Amino acid sequence: MTQRRRSWPFSAILLAVFGVALVCIGAFFMFVRPPLLPEDMRFIGVSLEQLQAGASWLERVFQVLGGYAIASGVLTVTIAATSFRRHERIAVPGVLAAGVASIGWMVVVNFLIGSDFRWVLLAVAILWAASVCMFVIEIRQAAMRAGGIR
Repeated sequence: MTQRRRSWPFSAILLAVFGVALVCIGAFFMFVRPPLLPEDMRFIGVSLEQLQAGASWLERVFQVLGGYAIASGVLTVTIAATSFRRHERIAVPGVLAAGVASIGWMVVVNFLIGSDFRWVLLAVAILWAASVCMFVIEIRQAAMRAGGIR
């Protein structure tokens, strides 16, 4: 195995950490998050008693959402360990689209509803964006070295 295959560029490390964060978010939704948070009650504007009937259904919805977040995190770690690690450019559109559709949209919605978790989610989104930016920087640096430009 060559040194290039063994090393992990910073972009791949950031993306892998982001994937682990997605797994943690998914586990929170599956195993920890109650059906209704205090922020949910504030946003909806109804009493807890009025929503009790739908709470068990909502709990299942969040469990399914958590499963999808865990799956996304596992796939993200896999991309980080393979395509991103090898600097395969084909990974960028997939990572961009997946990040915008997942953490990007989650951050937007959480800011729109004034979620208590918006800043934590923004930090996770910044981690994702940093991995993509680092990937582009690393590709450009590699191209400059290959072309003899310093």
